[in-house]
Amino acid sequence: MSAFGPPRMSWRRHVVRRLGPDGVEDRALALAEEVPVALAYNGVPHAVMMATPEDLRDFAIGFSLTEGIVSSAAAIRDLRVDVGPRGVEIGIRIPGEDFARLLGRRRQVTGRTGCGVCGVEDLAALDPAPPSVAVGPRLALSAIRRALDALEGRQVLNAVVHMVHGAAWADPDGTVRLVREDVGRHNALDKLIGAGLGGDMLEGRGFGNGFCLITSRCSYEMVQKAAMAGIPAIVAISAPTGRAVDMAQAAGLTLVALARRDAQMIFTHAGRIDTTG
Repeated sequence: MSAFGPPRMSWRRHVVRRLGPDGVEDRALALAEEVPVALAYNGVPHAVMMATPEDLRDFAIGFSLTEGIVSSAAAIRDLRVDVGPRGVEIGIRIPGEDFARLLGRRRQVTGRTGCGVCGVEDLAALDPAPPSVAVGPRLALSAIRRALDALEGRQVLNAVVHMVHGAAWADPDGTVRLVREDVGRHNALDKLIGAGLGGDMLEGRGFGNGFCLITSRCSYEMVQKAAMAGIPAIVAISAPTGRAVDMAQAAGLTLVALARRDAQMIFTHAGRIDTTG
């Protein structure tokens, strides 16, 4: 945890009355904040998501990329974040061809906390085939364990509120380079992707060389978002769904899950993990 901790706008203190075996006592707890975040493209409302109110520029870039609204961060011509009494409004300017494609999809999303497919009108709107990812270098098991050991200490908001999700990017040697947190697991991943591809925080290296860690379960939407960003490997603290495993296998994405410091399970492309190193 940094010397300053997470931004105060992302959490608050609330006094609760604890009823325990030793009696009744009042104590202050830290609660993560979540606010409605409305995203509009070229002035047209598109989605309202519930999110932790920090790193929202990263979130907007990552959401735009992983939802296929734009093909690259460079396509975003302007992005404005306006905080109001009812929530946050993010205005995003995109090229005409991307906007026309977006209007054609006619997808309106009113999401709960990072909801995955809220607002999709029929099954045909679900894309079962994410793009194939480039095969990254083999990952040493020791690097995965090193990153897992380091992750908890890098989650500054979770150290205060003890309930938010994290998404992190690690180099092939297990050095954690970038971490984003949110009450929604999809949001945390979108923020990580937006920071890495839109904010140039990975020094132009992108996501082709290393692996992503997520503190949540690995559902198919998480695999789909990772594939859209070109992430070659995911290490998840919790379990994957069957659909997520199928999607990772098809996309060429290495999936390690139920990952603890002392044991991990490889679900797809096991040959890409060097278990001797």
